[in-house]
Amino acid sequence: MAFVGVPYRRGGGDYEQGVDCSGFVQIAFREGMGLALPRTAAEQAQATRPIEPDELSPGDLVFFNTLGRPFSHVGIYVGRGRFVHSPRPGAQVRLERIDSNYWRSRFDGARRVDAQASALQARAGEDVRAASPAAATP
Repeated sequence: MAFVGVPYRRGGGDYEQGVDCSGFVQIAFREGMGLALPRTAAEQAQATRPIEPDELSPGDLVFFNTLGRPFSHVGIYVGRGRFVHSPRPGAQVRLERIDSNYWRSRFDGARRVDAQASALQARAGEDVRAASPAAATP
């Protein structure tokens, strides 16, 4: 997991200068699978299909309410009760337990990326990377 240790940067969208939570997810899916996802955590939640927590598989997205609003934080489930995410300023991309008290109390749900729809979106010329990082919300 080459991305573990990348610094957090609000609105960040590259591994060299840093990423926020949704920027990390967006890059991981674009570079890892060639799939286009929207820029913000809330937009990523809207663009994905809800699943039950007991259906979680590696690659599914997990969402949390960390800012007093739904879907304000996102990470990628990697299996065995762990997820990878870019948590906050001063921190780095890291693995954490989804069942820790902190994350369990803020869990907003799990969602699955529809690869076919994301691939079609990318081919249709929607460049989600063109979104202004300054306007992004992690």
